[in-house]
Amino acid sequence: MTTVPTPRIPTHGRLARTAVATVALCILGGAGSAYAYWAAAGTGSGSASNGTMQAVTVDALVPGDTSQTSLVPGGTADVLLRASNPNPHAVTVYGFAANGPVTADAAHPGCTTTGVSFTPPPVPLSPPLIIQPNSSILLTLQGAAGMSTTSVSACQGAQFTVPVTLEVRK
Repeated sequence: MTTVPTPRIPTHGRLARTAVATVALCILGGAGSAYAYWAAAGTGSGSASNGTMQAVTVDALVPGDTSQTSLVPGGTADVLLRASNPNPHAVTVYGFAANGPVTADAAHPGCTTTGVSFTPPPVPLSPPLIIQPNSSILLTLQGAAGMSTTSVSACQGAQFTVPVTLEVRK
């Protein structure tokens, strides 16, 4: 019996070719991934909605909100107002404006000529006034109410309602 020797394939050459092929595939795969990352493009559409800002209100004063100044003919006094912010974000008060005639309280019906005027502070306010979300603050506008000497005597001791509008910004 004769034995036929099995041809031997050199493993050193195959291993080297496999390693080279693997390294080449890794480099090509990495380059392809990098190219895809930098060259990727897409199209589509999206949408978003914007919330509506609720009105910041000027409220009647609450107990404990009292002025430290009195209005007399020929003089000035502070105007107090309470501003409420019902929004879920803070707002900045930008300015104030008169919003109608000044009237006397019901206990002084003879006060027909009040002689009272409102002079708002210059805009924009400095320093800015910020009203935190869902809160109210008491604002004092120093010397913003003036009373002329034409005011009638029946206005003595009256409390005056000064209609004011605020401008706020988010």
